[in-house]
Amino acid sequence: MLTVEIDCNSGFCFGVVNVISSAEKELMQNKELVCLGDIVHNDQEVKRLQEKGLQTINYQQLPSFSGKKVLLRAHGEPPSTYQIAEANNIRIIDATCPVVIQLQKKIKKRYQSSVSDDVQIVIYGKLGHAEVNGLVGQTEGKAIVIEKIEDLDQLDYTKAISLFSQTTMSVADFQEIVKTIQARMKAGVAFTYLDSICRQVANRMPNIKRFATRHDLILFVAGQKSSNGKVLYNECLKVNPNTHLISTFEEIDPAWIRHVSSVGVCGATSTPKWLMEEIAEKVSEMSASPTSPSV
Repeated sequence: MLTVEIDCNSGFCFGVVNVISSAEKELMQNKELVCLGDIVHNDQEVKRLQEKGLQTINYQQLPSFSGKKVLLRAHGEPPSTYQIAEANNIRIIDATCPVVIQLQKKIKKRYQSSVSDDVQIVIYGKLGHAEVNGLVGQTEGKAIVIEKIEDLDQLDYTKAISLFSQTTMSVADFQEIVKTIQARMKAGVAFTYLDSICRQVANRMPNIKRFATRHDLILFVAGQKSSNGKVLYNECLKVNPNTHLISTFEEIDPAWIRHVSSVGVCGATSTPKWLMEEIAEKVSEMSASPTSPSV
């Protein structure tokens, strides 16, 4: 008989729980709400909230919502977003993750204190990611974003460097970045760094690897836009080659569950629990169906 287990450590992180709760509270009261950008990088959760009255807008549309309430998601925003809102009498519901807020403040403080010293502010993260855009905004757009070791070639190692990280990056990869920069710095030139990775997110990596080893098949549930999802999916894949990245139940190939006795369902920090539960239930139904592949 097939057993299906949902990873109890998967699902929304604190920051996502907070922004979803903020949206649902507002929608219960007013039946409509505007969110700047996708509230979370999961199409199914976005659709669920849109059916409750959530409207997603882009930055070009923001000024036209004068007098309205606009929700800011957990990823955080650059100062320019707040300036546009103030200029257009837009009431902000700020659901920025507290971890991101603290990081923004530290980057802004470092930038303001280092302008005259010609210090390079470097952010390890995904170029174009919403959180990274908000962090770069604290430096008036002057921070240098690096995604991988190869990107370090663009830095000047004869000038001081201050390194920060997007909160959802790999701790091990960040440490490798630090070691590489230290090895390249010219003697006597200052290099400082702040490990600003959220441990609630980072700790999921070893946990999810242990979970993945316990099952014959892993169904990793995440939205296509989730960078955190891609990282955690790859962690599962390292320890269990029979791991598949899916967004919905419809993407499951029935042949995957043939000849397996256990299936593990897990996901990203942007994956709703209800979606993982739905997929687990569908897999169980599939295995019990007379027309399904034998297991």
